[in-house]
Amino acid sequence: MLNQIMTDLGIPGAESGSEGLGIKLPAFAPLRYVLEDRRPAYERRYNQDVAGAGGGASVFRQLDREESLTALLRVNLLKRMESSVHAFALTIGRQLEVVEALIARIDAHDDSVTAPSIDDLDDDDPAFDQLGVGRSVRVLLSDADLVRWRQDLAEDRDRLARLHAQAESVTAERDAKLADLKELTAAKLAEPFNPGNSKLLVFTAFADTAAYLYEELRADYPRYMALVTGSGRNKTTHPKITSDLGSILTAFAPRARSRPEALSDEEEIDLIIATDCISEGQNLQDCDCVVNYDIHWNPVRIVQRFGRIDRLGSPNAVIKLVNFWPNMDLDTYIGLERSVSGKMMLLDVSATGEENLIEAQAGDQMNDLEYRRQQLETLQSRVVDLEDLSSGVSITDLTLNDLRLDLARLSPDQREVLSKQLLGTYSPIFASDDFPPGALFVLRAATPSAERSIAKGDPLFPHALIYVGGKGHIILPHSQPKRMLDLLRLAAATPADRQAEAWLCFDAETKGGDAMETWQALLAAAIRGVTGKAEERAVESLFTSGGIEGAGGESGLDDWEVVCWLAILPPV
Repeated sequence: MLNQIMTDLGIPGAESGSEGLGIKLPAFAPLRYVLEDRRPAYERRYNQDVAGAGGGASVFRQLDREESLTALLRVNLLKRMESSVHAFALTIGRQLEVVEALIARIDAHDDSVTAPSIDDLDDDDPAFDQLGVGRSVRVLLSDADLVRWRQDLAEDRDRLARLHAQAESVTAERDAKLADLKELTAAKLAEPFNPGNSKLLVFTAFADTAAYLYEELRADYPRYMALVTGSGRNKTTHPKITSDLGSILTAFAPRARSRPEALSDEEEIDLIIATDCISEGQNLQDCDCVVNYDIHWNPVRIVQRFGRIDRLGSPNAVIKLVNFWPNMDLDTYIGLERSVSGKMMLLDVSATGEENLIEAQAGDQMNDLEYRRQQLETLQSRVVDLEDLSSGVSITDLTLNDLRLDLARLSPDQREVLSKQLLGTYSPIFASDDFPPGALFVLRAATPSAERSIAKGDPLFPHALIYVGGKGHIILPHSQPKRMLDLLRLAAATPADRQAEAWLCFDAETKGGDAMETWQALLAAAIRGVTGKAEERAVESLFTSGGIEGAGGESGLDDWEVVCWLAILPPV
């Protein structure tokens, strides 16, 4: 059945030669059916001249754009089916309505009425409503090959009707994926991963799937639960909680979100079903399990979701990630995006002669399909630490997003104070379980020699973070910036009275800053730690293609600037 559905969708790889057998989506490609002698007028109207490489110019063809759009729509249909049959059925039903409405327009068209030329009409001309179709791209029915267009629409209508009937036949009672989720929620209640913790955070990419899961689970789920979609349709079964985002999340993670003491006796929400509207910037570490009900083909999105509970300050000894993988070979799954991205890349290159406009960071490793395939394979077999992903420093983008949100919340006065901070700013805190004694340095490469010490593609470039112990040993190398960025955020929450005590001890130890030899030695150890890692990468790269990475000479104290640093004092 899956092969037949993929064939109907025209998805490459379903069967040999199936790409030409599936739906053609003619309703979304009106320029495909413009008559040859009328096409130049539409090209003048809708094609765009764009600047190309070397100052040249080229043409961005609307017809090519429509063809690429239909390829994306096919894959989106498959993604909807992978998410839930319910979401798939809704989308197929909507497309069926569009096709039937367009067929009706074509059937009602009167050839005897003389239509104006497309060149004589403005986009907002009311004549389009009577004589044409489309919104942003308008096509006069008199300029189209209506026989071929209607034939393709009729074929699509038959395929869409068959797909819709098949999808509608899979009721909630027959939905095996939903049954697995119900079994998981029941098991989590019966045997919590951490004593007394029954919380569960379920993510899906589609609001339709989220609403479906909420309605199907709420009848049998014995605790309070909520739906969060970011589209004004939040819901909760908690009678005393409003449906705004802040109230729902605070009831779900009262400890992480510092719920007011006056509300401490209020019952909590134990299950949230959400879209990616809360996959960034939210502290939800009261929860100990994230479920990815559908899988994004970029592993960053998967890790972003897990990052809501994989945070400092979690009270849980164990946290878990549960992934619902698609029922297809991973190479085929990634191949779908490769096919579509390839078409988009060809479109962009033909238009501009330079980089892919669709993927603004096409050269970024996180956008590399082979990289994604490797990381998705890793996530299939085990839950990995974010830093364990291949070239995992790129995952720092997730923590950087959280820090950017913190920065965005600063007032203009706070931003001004921050902008005036001098290089070398530092602060002491007392050691704790999270902070062994030593120093955490934020360094910036100031010379080419120092820059060669930092790996290619590092999102923190030209900066490096490193945590050195009191005896000069490396506690956290600069290849693990996420952990150190999280530690810096934690240090920023040190109470003011405790901070004042630390300053008194630091000033006494350093004689008011005149005796800094201990900290200078730790700085030297930190720089050796960064450059030493570069030497290791250079040796490793001798055995890989592409030349020697990170090689090119040693760097020392004069090659680095200390942006800021944290002195971690022994506890008193």
